[in-house]
Amino acid sequence: MPSIVKINVLAVPEQMRQELERRFANRAGMVESSDGFEWFELLRPVEGTDRYLVYTRWRSEEDFQRWQRSQAFQAGHAQAAEGAAQGTGHGHGQGQGHGQGHGHGGPAASGSELWSFEVVESVGPRE
Repeated sequence: MPSIVKINVLAVPEQMRQELERRFANRAGMVESSDGFEWFELLRPVEGTDRYLVYTRWRSEEDFQRWQRSQAFQAGHAQAAEGAAQGTGHGHGQGQGHGQGHGHGGPAASGSELWSFEVVESVGPRE
């Protein structure tokens, strides 16, 4: 069975970029200990877009769904909801992405989409 990739596409205003990156850096490895987790990368846009990509690879769709239902995932998003309820957060766009850089003060992203892919081919460097 092929791995699956989830890419959360985050629209991040210029003034929130450092905050988003800080929050991801401080996430204390929460996803890394999840069963079925294979890889994580936060990709910063270089030119022509305000979209960050949060790339995660999972053994299966079920493993990803289990992570989304986990206490660690729910706790991070509860903090963002609390900030938004106090009027400090930004609304989300379409999709229900994960890892939107939530933390105290609401989400750092102004919108998100979640893309899903199956890994058809994967190649690393030759040794």
